[in-house]
Amino acid sequence: MKIDNINLEIARHLRDGRKSYKKIAAALSIAENTVRKRVNNMVEEGILRFSGLIDPGKLPGHQVVFIGVKLNTMKSIPKSEELSKLRGVLTSSVVTGSYDLMLQVLLNEECDMAEFYAHELDPVEDIQSAETYVAYKSSNMFVPYIL
Repeated sequence: MKIDNINLEIARHLRDGRKSYKKIAAALSIAENTVRKRVNNMVEEGILRFSGLIDPGKLPGHQVVFIGVKLNTMKSIPKSEELSKLRGVLTSSVVTGSYDLMLQVLLNEECDMAEFYAHELDPVEDIQSAETYVAYKSSNMFVPYIL
């Protein structure tokens, strides 16, 4: 599927997940049916997903941390996919720089940092080291609730 400016504008309008297709169509001067068809196509192609997001800073006992991971293997893409399935992991990205991977992790009182390291990260093979960065204040951070 080709992503053009109309698709990007539709996605931009959908930041407000409750905005109607009718209002999006009016803003873009296109037919409501065109918006509906393009949204459905983007969902089917895995380009667009709808989900409820939370502000972790407003939930007592919750925090987001970023973990830089150095690997003992060059197989960073499969390792990133493996780590993305760990409890609390919001994103796992292959990155450039000092680390091979960067994880974004949602923690709470039941799955805190010690629990995450001991029961989620420690059993994973080929991790040389990990360094944690705690987000103590974030702006515009909304994440899916996965715990």
